[in-house]
Amino acid sequence: MSPFFRRVTYSTKEGIVIWYVLSCKAQEEYEILNICYAVLSAKAMKKGFVLTYDCLRRYEGEWHPERKILFPAQIFLESENGSALSEEVRRCPDLRKNELFSVSMDEEMLLKKLCGERGNLGMSKGILRKGVPKIILGPLKGMENHIRKIDRHKRLARVGTLADFVRRDETRDDMRNPSKSLSDIEDLSAYPMEEWGLRYIMAGLEITDKII
Repeated sequence: MSPFFRRVTYSTKEGIVIWYVLSCKAQEEYEILNICYAVLSAKAMKKGFVLTYDCLRRYEGEWHPERKILFPAQIFLESENGSALSEEVRRCPDLRKNELFSVSMDEEMLLKKLCGERGNLGMSKGILRKGVPKIILGPLKGMENHIRKIDRHKRLARVGTLADFVRRDETRDDMRNPSKSLSDIEDLSAYPMEEWGLRYIMAGLEITDKII
């Protein structure tokens, strides 16, 4: 099956570096990324990467830092020639079954702002003042209006976003649920993706104080 290919908000004109997403099976992200580096030409792909985020997990009576994949079953590719990228993915036996999506400019800018040059969304710290979060440190600082939900027990926040690179299958009730994010779903490769707009991403957030 040929990769699904579309441009959402701006031109794929050669010379403009654009982000794309290539789907894969969960837990095979880095394997597929290595294949891309091995088989795709410099004309088709300038850079490939997996976005990650930092969080905390409690076990043995203490909180421990962890780094997780922000979008399971997805790798990101930078290209200034979308046609060449699509064609080379289609021709590669190890990649042709994986779907290719374009990322909107707004989404790309948001992810770059959150994850920085290293492609990792670090931990943030903040306080709650009368139920309203105030971030004092980390990538979520100044982005309080994007925070949709805070889980103080798991030290996580859901950050609202609008993505165009994942599509929705209207027959799947759980994928229709607007509270679902890619980070909530263990195996995205099991889902046919049709016009799904990603609404949330997960971010590590530690609330250090609550002011009533």
